[in-house]
Amino acid sequence: MTTQNPTSSARPLDAHGSERAGHLETRGIDLVPADERGGRPRQLFAVWAAPNVSYLSFVVGATLILMGLTLPQAVGVILVGNLLWICTGVVAASGPAAGTSGSVISRAMYGVVGNKVVLVLTGWLIAAAYLALNWSAASVAGIGLASRSGLPDNPSVDAAVICVIAGGTLLIAIFGYATIVRLYTALSVLLTVVFVVVTGYVLAGTDWSYAPAEPLRGTALAAALGAGFTIIASTPLSYSNSPDLARYLPRGSSPVAIAGWTAFGAYLPSIIFTTVGALAATSLDMSDPEAALESILPGWFIPVFVIAVVVNTMTNNGMTAYSASLSIQSVGVRLARIPAVLIIGVLGTAMTLYAILVFDFLTSVNTMLQLVVTVTGPAMAVAVTDLVLRRNRYNGADLLGQQRGGPFWYHRGVHWAGVLALVVGGLTSAMWVNTSFWTGPIAKALGNVDLAIPSGMIAAAASYWAMTRVLRSIPRN
Repeated sequence: MTTQNPTSSARPLDAHGSERAGHLETRGIDLVPADERGGRPRQLFAVWAAPNVSYLSFVVGATLILMGLTLPQAVGVILVGNLLWICTGVVAASGPAAGTSGSVISRAMYGVVGNKVVLVLTGWLIAAAYLALNWSAASVAGIGLASRSGLPDNPSVDAAVICVIAGGTLLIAIFGYATIVRLYTALSVLLTVVFVVVTGYVLAGTDWSYAPAEPLRGTALAAALGAGFTIIASTPLSYSNSPDLARYLPRGSSPVAIAGWTAFGAYLPSIIFTTVGALAATSLDMSDPEAALESILPGWFIPVFVIAVVVNTMTNNGMTAYSASLSIQSVGVRLARIPAVLIIGVLGTAMTLYAILVFDFLTSVNTMLQLVVTVTGPAMAVAVTDLVLRRNRYNGADLLGQQRGGPFWYHRGVHWAGVLALVVGGLTSAMWVNTSFWTGPIAKALGNVDLAIPSGMIAAAASYWAMTRVLRSIPRN
């Protein structure tokens, strides 16, 4: 890995033209020139902290208690599951090395043509699903605030709230990277203040002697721990787009620092506020998280809390929509980045309307978080393995070149080592997953124990390593 750190890295990230905060970012997946790079890896802390100071963390933490875990068991799952943010950090280090987006870097893993197929699944559909999940959380809160403000409680108002939240989110993605860096630094502080206040009220009412009415034992306990781990770890595994938020750093930036600040920025707020959600469930009925939390807050603070929930969701989805638009370009769709943002936004909004108006919110959260890991886990494993095998030596110009016979054309445009590793990992993970929608045969045979993440990631990483050695598709140097 490259480790030198030139003095140019002290220059702010928003120092150039269209990449300044408050200006529309015109760059898509094209290579970031050396003279337009700046900043230091530590700036990534706030970029990743803001979206993870999260209302959804409260919901997920409460889910662990509702599943029947004790408080110590829930906290243990939270601490361990969030360690997978390390993978997000490691993959982020490829951004400055290549100088382009993660959706282009993945051509090294799947080939120019194979990557297009993978991106349709991981870059479009799953991104849209995460947009819908987070918008659903914000919309539930926003709809409640609209009702208290005197607006009628009907589907038309609900749909309008969802569209307003989606529109605000897409503006963040449209303005782009420099705005995200500058804005999220401020929002990470403001959101932390609001959620710390909520934490104070939760701690005041926490039942520290809480124990489930019927403590789980044996296979039932193993099943709950496995499902809880899958739910917690699904979030970091969904961020294989982390290079997008590091690509403007100088090429010589320390990969260890990039990985560390990315992972720590997400890990710290995630463990704190997910734990708070678990603590809340010891004394509150968190089957309706918004109503439960509002019941312990003073009336004047409830609108502040709701607005914070909405803003937090917009920060999370702003990043997702930004990266999804780059994925659309990487597939080869001839669109500028801003129209691409609008396309992914429309798809995510449609899914949100369905989730809110047709489906139950908590069911949506748990089912989706457990199912998507059958794809995101193996994809993350392939990305980390490729980075290690190549020693983070990515050439952005070669990756952007799509001509036949290029270094990432492989066999008819497909790197079969990556594609087959993703398939093997996905199928293995599906055998071990346990959700209300689908239970894999191995999980079912072992008492519904969910080991979808470790099984899928190990299978994908091992398959990729073995097949690249057999095919000699990654140079050994």
